[in-house]
Amino acid sequence: MKGVNIILPLRHNDSRGFFSEIWNIQSLEKKGINLEFVQENHSLSYKKGTLRGLHFQKPPHAQLKLVRCGRGSFLDVFVDLRSNSASYGKWGSEIISFDNRYQIIIPEGFAHGFIALEDSTEIIYKCSEFYTPSHEITLKYDDPDLKIDWILNEKKFLLSEKDKNGIGFKNAANFFI
Repeated sequence: MKGVNIILPLRHNDSRGFFSEIWNIQSLEKKGINLEFVQENHSLSYKKGTLRGLHFQKPPHAQLKLVRCGRGSFLDVFVDLRSNSASYGKWGSEIISFDNRYQIIIPEGFAHGFIALEDSTEIIYKCSEFYTPSHEITLKYDDPDLKIDWILNEKKFLLSEKDKNGIGFKNAANFFI
């Protein structure tokens, strides 16, 4: 989807372990990616099947996110809410893990969520705007109009009350024109 980008940072391994440059504004700018961040969040999911999302902030506090894995693995899911986009109403996903080193850029105008694929999974993400509760909206993770495949055969996901009670995709229209 336009604007969603996968980044693979270099990792230098030796007998002691590894060194990796997680974020470098100059190397991203060389690829035409200009990012400014104001906040970084760190989330730990104790149990496989913990689902968080789908969250977004409406303008003027919409957020771009740079997401990576600190430990374990998760399925990262994003839904295009930009009504003028060719992929409006479509969703995509990517498995992000400590081992594959992927980072994913989720632009403004997308709902975002993730599910832990193993116990003790850590998700770390930078945001272009501060968390603003008055502008946050939760989209239903199981919206029948979206038909998101969360890939786990869990009968029951671990969810917060907020995430259990998200709004339908049709009610999230027109925030991003």
